[in-house]
Amino acid sequence: MKQTLQLRLGQHLTMTPQLQQAIKLLQMSTLDLQQEIQQALDSNMMLEMTEEENLQMEGPEMAETVIAKEAEYTEIPNLDKQSEIPEELPGDVSWEDVYDTIQSYTASSKDEEQDDFIFQRGPIETLQDHLQWQLEMSPFSEQDYAIATAIIDSVSEDGYLASSIEDIHQGLLEQIDDLDLDEVMAVLHRVQNFDPPGVAARDIADCLGLQLKQLPDDTPWKAEALELVGHHLELLAKRDLNKLKRALELEDEAINQVIALVRTLEPKPGQRIEAQESQYIIPDVIVSKSANRWMVFLNPEIAPKLRINPFYSNMIKRADNSSDNVTMKNHLQEARWFIKSLQSRNETLLKVARSIVEHQKEFLEYGEKAMKPLVLRDVAEEVEMHESTISRVTTQKYMHTPNGIFEFKYFFSSHVSTDTGGECSATAIKALLKEIIDQEDPAKPLSDHAISAQLKGKGINVARRTVAKYREAMSIPSSNERKRTF
Repeated sequence: MKQTLQLRLGQHLTMTPQLQQAIKLLQMSTLDLQQEIQQALDSNMMLEMTEEENLQMEGPEMAETVIAKEAEYTEIPNLDKQSEIPEELPGDVSWEDVYDTIQSYTASSKDEEQDDFIFQRGPIETLQDHLQWQLEMSPFSEQDYAIATAIIDSVSEDGYLASSIEDIHQGLLEQIDDLDLDEVMAVLHRVQNFDPPGVAARDIADCLGLQLKQLPDDTPWKAEALELVGHHLELLAKRDLNKLKRALELEDEAINQVIALVRTLEPKPGQRIEAQESQYIIPDVIVSKSANRWMVFLNPEIAPKLRINPFYSNMIKRADNSSDNVTMKNHLQEARWFIKSLQSRNETLLKVARSIVEHQKEFLEYGEKAMKPLVLRDVAEEVEMHESTISRVTTQKYMHTPNGIFEFKYFFSSHVSTDTGGECSATAIKALLKEIIDQEDPAKPLSDHAISAQLKGKGINVARRTVAKYREAMSIPSSNERKRTF
């Protein structure tokens, strides 16, 4: 086969470094954006924060000022053509292919003070850490200490033993010779006296019984409650009041007192020790009503105002190709693109937020029941952007409204047809469903079919299966489980 050279013309999509950076900033959450800005400030000598007082304006004036300030930077005079910085870069390249960027500097000195209190938090305490701390404070022999450690390692997040006591005993036989099961049980009883009450229980009856035993002896109905959770817990789960009265030989008022005492107990004691880190939400946009109009403006606190450092920018010399001057030129162009990408992100965010508010005015006025159906395509067509861009904008972005703080994606939902030919949002249907269930008779809860009939009476065509799906999505039990006879 003969080798030849051929020339072909074709078109293909490319992503310039500017577009890559704009997309990266667009899909970042507020906290990630703040870290990215701080990293840019540390690594780029041309970027600096503006030294201006906090804005005192409110409403749309503040929004316009924020956008204008973010677009400001100092121009560099007297740059000839040889030192001119290009406006665009070739596609399918990255920053490292064009410029030698300086790695971000992180102070490693232990004496340096950290201004951000978030990074000064202590480590999160888990349930095992809490139990281990109590173990260290208790007098245990070396063998009992090893047994207690194995028991604590077997405790789940809810506070129950994830392994049977026999399995724990078998696992300890490899470390401790001639270990009796009774010794493991004795250490288990000591661990079960740790905080929180009911921890290291083998089942729900054991958990509730441990909590009752730690109550004072003069607690009213304590003995009857111990009898109930120890032998008749299944009747309580079935809400069979008549059999419970016969089993405990109590009248209506007395059995209600016993059940009320049992309800004060915690079925999942491990949840009292919160092991999850708190997630802080900073709204990206703020919605307020002014002169009967809903106004949307950016939160001025989500990111610092950036500009080009005039001192360093003026140090760039004409027709100087020294390494220092080239580095400063590279940093200048990166700083310009970074500020432009931030401005583009804010403008896109504001445009999408205004479109959402325009569609969901009734939600802002009347709450969830007035939510209208909305999909990404509707907003994409209105703001003349692609659906993928709208998806990036609405992910991990939050809106502060008079009704609370909501993620942008909360305002998007499917729809169900109505008798009048209109559409009803799934969010509104869930709100109506919850309202109907809250108003039902606890002794005679409504079935999914009955709820579907009530919604159809309001003009909303919802099948029974759809009601069941929405109910399960909101973690609402079925009618049999919602029944309350006492």
